[in-house]
Amino acid sequence: MTESTVRVRYPAIEPFEHGMLAAGDGNRLYWEACGNPAGKPALVLHGGPGSGCSPGMRRYFDPDAYQIVLFDQRNCGRSQPHASDPSVSLAANTTANLLADIELLREHLGIPRWLIFGWSWGSALALAYAEQHTDRVSEAVLTGLGTGRRAEVELFTRGLGGLFPDAWRRFRDGVPAGYSDGSLAAAYSRLLSHPSQPVREQAARDWCDWEEGMLPTSGHNPRFDDPRFRLAFARIVTHYWSNDHFLRPDGVLLSAASRLGSVPARLIQGTLDLTNLVGTPWLLAAAWPGSELELIDDAGHGGSDRLLSAIVAATNSFARAGGGRG
Repeated sequence: MTESTVRVRYPAIEPFEHGMLAAGDGNRLYWEACGNPAGKPALVLHGGPGSGCSPGMRRYFDPDAYQIVLFDQRNCGRSQPHASDPSVSLAANTTANLLADIELLREHLGIPRWLIFGWSWGSALALAYAEQHTDRVSEAVLTGLGTGRRAEVELFTRGLGGLFPDAWRRFRDGVPAGYSDGSLAAAYSRLLSHPSQPVREQAARDWCDWEEGMLPTSGHNPRFDDPRFRLAFARIVTHYWSNDHFLRPDGVLLSAASRLGSVPARLIQGTLDLTNLVGTPWLLAAAWPGSELELIDDAGHGGSDRLLSAIVAATNSFARAGGGRG
């Protein structure tokens, strides 16, 4: 985020409580709660998969009105074990287990229902959670929309090559001849598990370079300068992308969105967000009766001042609609 985007959110705050939650399979999840302990509960779901939560994610909510809960999903951020260790298995890092982790956290905090906020992969995870636990969701605010479909992965790994040919050529050429069965995500996932450290590190750099190359409006992500973050992020995202996000059948989140009925949702999407090329925002809005789609003209996948202001306006409106922990 640039300095200009910082001003459209609430001021920086610190958690009033945080901890590590045992989630099974040897996983311990970092979580934190910010704002008003008696406020309306809101859950923040970070993107990636594998990006981890950051302090800026606390700032989309009025801290006087909301109890804001964030957590680092399995194997990233401050959760343990960390995917930057190549010996750490990702076998138990699946969408089903992330959904179970969310419920475990909700029960641990004694929260009956909460608003869910998700960006990018976080929007897909929020959608999956809302469909599985509709009675636990009061409202949703989603942006950088994704639904975990194969068409979205194909767009990101191949389809955008025509728009960014030089960056995509470097990305493609990072896979040795004969190393891919056609899925670049799967090929990179194998490279990131290679016994050679230099091979793993180069694959992580090549993957993250393409992440930035296909999202030119987002600017440089300084977290990609950290080798530990790069490897963990690349391992987790390729693990999910090469396994269809562990969602079966393909497109299930869209086809099941009708069960959300009148659950209120704001779908806030930049017109320059390249997932629009496969129709994601319009398909989701059409499938979810209670949703309202708001398009922001100057925003890409990484957001803009106007998009961030729209997120804050949405959370403010839902705060007025009802509060507390009931």
